[in-house]
Amino acid sequence: MKITSVTVRRFEREGNRMKGIATVVVDDSFAIHDIRIIEGDNGLFIAMPSRKTATGEYKDIAHPINTEVRTMFQEAILDEYNKTSVEE
Repeated sequence: MKITSVTVRRFEREGNRMKGIATVVVDDSFAIHDIRIIEGDNGLFIAMPSRKTATGEYKDIAHPINTEVRTMFQEAILDEYNKTSVEE
């Protein structure tokens, strides 16, 4: 599996820990939208797309199954985030 494209929409809002949204394309054939870029206590991290269940919990819609793939996604997204300017 290879990440073939990463697009980041970066934004800064006062008091908001969410710093951007990413779309990742895998093998030029599968897109994952709405990956959130979050400012945590220990730096930036990604949160996979999720939806709220009837019980009020949030469940990931799509997510990496192992640490290696999560790291690959996070590094690719944060690299692109650092190259992207803030939207006005």
